[in-house]
Amino acid sequence: MLFGKYRYVAVEGPIGAGKTSLARRLADHFQCAALLEQPEENPFLPRFYDDIPRYALPTQLYFLFQRARQAAGLAQSDMFSPATVADFMLEKDPLFARLTLSDEEYDLYQQVFRHFKPQAPSPDLVIYLQASPENLVERVRRRGFAYERGISGDYLLRLAEGYSRFFYQYDGAPLLIVNSDNLNFVDGAADFDLLLQRVAAMRSPREFFNRGI
Repeated sequence: MLFGKYRYVAVEGPIGAGKTSLARRLADHFQCAALLEQPEENPFLPRFYDDIPRYALPTQLYFLFQRARQAAGLAQSDMFSPATVADFMLEKDPLFARLTLSDEEYDLYQQVFRHFKPQAPSPDLVIYLQASPENLVERVRRRGFAYERGISGDYLLRLAEGYSRFFYQYDGAPLLIVNSDNLNFVDGAADFDLLLQRVAAMRSPREFFNRGI
């Protein structure tokens, strides 16, 4: 079983990659806890996408405090706690800040981040979902969340590039990099089973999963 080996799994990726859907599917399948972001609770988010320079800092700080509260519970977990699947890593939070904040705002954010970051454990496994910018745009448009209507294709492209840079250097946990362009883990039972097989077969700290058409 997946969670006999991995007690804390984080699913990551840019907006539209499918990380929340996969995290929910994994949690349901293994009957474990799901730790999910709550972007709809951020009151600044709809305005952020319409005017990024003006609303970047309050949007980012709200998410930082929210994620820190959620991740703090992981620091109290032990071997008797339920296994957990999360759709975020607090370590990647500065990635968004660097994309949107001015230099002065970023310096302030870094001070706040260092002060509030909880001592949460590192994941036992990170599943990083990649997707082409075109697919990210299409998926965001198709799901139709009101707070995402202002997202531009350029922002998604820069975000995807930021994730690539972050995980190129990441070595905090075993990492499975998944090209999700031709995979559907929610509606495709075969794709989901294939992912589980790929996770179970991991032998090195960084592996890739890419299924062609």
